[in-house]
Amino acid sequence: MKFIVIIPARFQSTRFPGKPLALINNKPMIQWVYENAQKAVSEVWVATDDERIFKAVENFGGKAIETLSTHQSGTDRCAEAARIIGESAEFDVVINVQGDEPFIQHRQIELLKSCFETDADIATLIKKIETTEELFNPNRPKVVTDNQQNALYFSRSTIPYIRGTENENWLSRYTFWAHIGMYAYKKDVLQKISMLKNGKLELAESLEQLRWLENGFKIKTAVTEHQSIGIDTPEDLAQALQLLNNNAVL
Repeated sequence: MKFIVIIPARFQSTRFPGKPLALINNKPMIQWVYENAQKAVSEVWVATDDERIFKAVENFGGKAIETLSTHQSGTDRCAEAARIIGESAEFDVVINVQGDEPFIQHRQIELLKSCFETDADIATLIKKIETTEELFNPNRPKVVTDNQQNALYFSRSTIPYIRGTENENWLSRYTFWAHIGMYAYKKDVLQKISMLKNGKLELAESLEQLRWLENGFKIKTAVTEHQSIGIDTPEDLAQALQLLNNNAVL
């Protein structure tokens, strides 16, 4: 199968405007994401609605494509970019790499690729939950899977519920999984899910992947041991720089 990586990147951000262009050791964040993605897939594109990001990508020798400013999600931006790229290039699977994860590991992308050795429509990553704090954190979505590692459900609540056991003992009774928000989609599936209306479960949990499950798409999961570092605020960037200088994220 032929894979491409599309990195959706927008300039406007409530908590950190312009973060794709924030410098990390004299390179813009988007360049870190791009170069790390290229370690796993040679064909990489940045999809953006901002001329500054577009020019920055061209300046470091990358490929960028202009997309609409009205997209509500990175998935929708990837879908538009894939339609345009598909007019002149052949590929089977689109891998969506977030533009605010400069230290993404190429092994994670390889894991996503391996999911398409089966009949997956969509692939994503999960990681074992290690602490009770993480287990009950609603900002850390959880996932339960079937025997073939297909996702059954995603939730901000702790799932499954362990009956008759105190919360602090749940981790000793069951292996819980956190969702890592990286996705890969078959080319045609990406276009289909971008046309779906918001689902009831999606609106309740504020998790877009529930829309896909509600409509019968199969989401294959793969287990990663690496926790990606997302940059949402200037404070996150400062912490990431400290980790980088300590070689903790290389």
